[in-house]
Amino acid sequence: MQPFTILRAPAAPLMRSDIDTDAIIPSREMTQVGKTGLGSRLFANWRYIDVHQKREERAEFVLNQAPYRHAQVLLAGENFGCGSSREGAVWALHDFGIRCIIAPSFGSIFRANCLRNGLLPIILESTTVEKIAQQMEVSNGSASIVIDLIACTVTDADGTNYPFSIPPQQREMLLRGLDSIGLAINRLPEINLFHENLNRQQPWLFAGHLKD
Repeated sequence: MQPFTILRAPAAPLMRSDIDTDAIIPSREMTQVGKTGLGSRLFANWRYIDVHQKREERAEFVLNQAPYRHAQVLLAGENFGCGSSREGAVWALHDFGIRCIIAPSFGSIFRANCLRNGLLPIILESTTVEKIAQQMEVSNGSASIVIDLIACTVTDADGTNYPFSIPPQQREMLLRGLDSIGLAINRLPEINLFHENLNRQQPWLFAGHLKD
């Protein structure tokens, strides 16, 4: 996965609450195995007029508008990613190019899936998210925000900083571009040292069998 350190980009405002995983990617769109190729199917019911034939775009949908066609940041309302545990919802967002979602709250399973797949879910106060969304709308997408995972801050278009929190292990995974397996492999020297020390202190735990 690509490391996430500092990102400066416009933020696409999709200010709806309770956007569930079936809205993010409908079940009928999950017709392939793997994480790639799902970006074109993201928000299919909202992006396209005819989802079964030509897939003509809806001009009013935010991700079909010029400033946000290649959006890396998405703004949303309360409880983003609620509903089923469909990991394909995160894969579709990531494949489209979204690297960060900012919302007042997330579905718990969805948020965990984001952190495992290199996508940063940031929780900020609803008034803050709405302020940033207004900045984007007033500027017609020309304004940018800065997301600094090193400092754990979001800086809006006016230069105001907003701190956010993320568990240390998940932060390290994102900063280094690692999944949980990659993180464990990178810590093999520490794991081996712990194993050796424990073997010296409590050797009976590692005995294959006890002698008579």
